[in-house]
Amino acid sequence: MLKHVGRMANNQRKIIVAYKVVPGEPENCIVVTTENLEAGDHDSLMKCVESASGQQADDLATVMMRTTLPDGSNMLARFHTQGKMIKMPTNNVEMVPNRNSVIMLDKLNEAIAQQQGVTVADMAIKGQGDPTIVATGGEPAPVLTAEQMAGVTPTPAATEGILTDDALAGQYRSQADALYKEAKALRAQAEELVPTVKKAAKKTTASA
Repeated sequence: MLKHVGRMANNQRKIIVAYKVVPGEPENCIVVTTENLEAGDHDSLMKCVESASGQQADDLATVMMRTTLPDGSNMLARFHTQGKMIKMPTNNVEMVPNRNSVIMLDKLNEAIAQQQGVTVADMAIKGQGDPTIVATGGEPAPVLTAEQMAGVTPTPAATEGILTDDALAGQYRSQADALYKEAKALRAQAEELVPTVKKAAKKTTASA
C-alpha cells in the first residue's frame, strides 16, 4: 500500500497529495498533478512517494521540501512556481493506496482526526515554513475547476519565485524539525533491531 497516491473523483486524473489539509481551509488540500510532469521530475516524485521517508510522512510536502529534482532544484519550490501544485476540495480527491482500495480524502481526514483526538483543521501544517504559502509570497494557491485543470498555468505571484530571508529561515526550520523527527524514528528502529544495552553487554562478556 502507498500513501499520498490519489486521483480526482470527477475525471480520474492521477495526482499525488502533498498536503492533506490547507491551513485555515480544512475542506481543501494541495495536490501535484502528475500527468504533465517531465519524465525525470515524475520519476523523482514517485521515488519520493515510495521512499521510507515519504511513507512515514503525514504530509508528503515535508519530504518534497528537502528533495531535489534532476536539475538540482528544490522539488517543492519548483513544482509550486511551475503551477504543478494545485489546491482543490478534499471531497474531489480519491485516495488509492492500491488497486483494490479507494477512500475519499475528506473521509480519510475525518478518520485520522478522530483517531488523533483533534479536528481536521488541527491537522494542517502551520507556520512560516509552509512552502505552499511561502512560495507565493503569502498568497494561497488557486482552487481550479476540472476545466481549468486542463490548462494549468502559474499565477503571476508564483512565477516570481522569490523567498524573503524570513520565509527562507522558516523553511529551514521546518526542514530541521522534519529531519530531527526522521532521525529520532530511525534511531528507535535501530534500537529495536540491536539495543545499545545488549550490545554493551556482549562486549563485557567478550572481554571477560
